[in-house]
Amino acid sequence: MWKRKKQRKPSEQPADNYEKKSIPIEKVRKAVNDYASQLPKGVELSVIIKNDLTIDYDLIAPYLKGIPTETYYMSRETYEIFPAADRQLAIDLDHVQKAVDNYMKQTKELPVIDSDPYKRVNYFKLERLNLLPYRPVREFYITEDEFLIDYRKPS
Repeated sequence: MWKRKKQRKPSEQPADNYEKKSIPIEKVRKAVNDYASQLPKGVELSVIIKNDLTIDYDLIAPYLKGIPTETYYMSRETYEIFPAADRQLAIDLDHVQKAVDNYMKQTKELPVIDSDPYKRVNYFKLERLNLLPYRPVREFYITEDEFLIDYRKPS
């Protein structure tokens, strides 16, 4: 009938108990991967992404053994992590990925520039259907991997 309250493991201590320190982005990426691997089935990794695209450090503090002093941003669509200097890239990535997904649902085709060997996203096609709130400054490319977009030009 009544269950005992679970004892906290040392690794599950509240984030308040962790020291703030400089943590490189590679360690944050590893901590996010470790956190993702222990999530229960049906729980999306996006639970660690706040509304402003910053990472909820309280959730990954046990994996980092600290709280980063740096601000890192994470794309909700691709789960890629960026330093503070690339915040706009994370925002653009989310907007363009959503627009590409919606375009493909509506037209059943990729919104790429015709005969472009790199599969560069055609902003005009997205804007024509009012799917893109603004035109990003940089180019994005559609990958073969689940039609995700990438900001790096394929080689």
